[in-house]
Amino acid sequence: MAYNKFTTLTSTAYPLPIENVDTDQIIPARFLKATERKGFGDNLFRDWRYNPDETPKKDFVLNNDIYSGKILVGGRNFGSGSSREHAAWVIYDFGYRCVISSFFADIFRNNCLNIGVLPVQVSEEFSNKIFAAIETNPETEIEIDLPNQKVTIMTGGESENFVINGYKKDNMLNGFDDIDYLQNIKGDILEFAKTRPF
Repeated sequence: MAYNKFTTLTSTAYPLPIENVDTDQIIPARFLKATERKGFGDNLFRDWRYNPDETPKKDFVLNNDIYSGKILVGGRNFGSGSSREHAAWVIYDFGYRCVISSFFADIFRNNCLNIGVLPVQVSEEFSNKIFAAIETNPETEIEIDLPNQKVTIMTGGESENFVINGYKKDNMLNGFDDIDYLQNIKGDILEFAKTRPF
């Protein structure tokens, strides 16, 4: 199994209300040497989190102890820029299982879905409601209900549905990447192959 199954996630969240966050900001290019999805979390938003002398920037959200959780709420156009898979890897390795935004770059969205991070696209209005709720109370919990494709702000009960590709949804629910999916239907593939001429 490529990653843990995703059904329903209820968690507090980190707010990052910055638009046009690109993949080079998510993980700077100098950290792309590794070829395995391990050890990336330390470098998430590296240049935003740390000063040149490696001390943490106290005003950056990931360094603020009042925030926690497995959800990152980003501004519009999250994950733009290059197609590097490492941007999704670093988010997963840091501990996030879901990113919420009012718009995602397509390649980044697909890279997330391939490794077990659920990108939830909501309306601009609902995104602003989430940011406002977290600003009012950093302990606000957000519920991500994948089977019903719904995101809910638990404090007020406001919710909105989101769209996801059916194949990717099924893979997320089962914890499958593309290879796991093929392995899971191996029997069907072999049976079909018996019907084909050589």
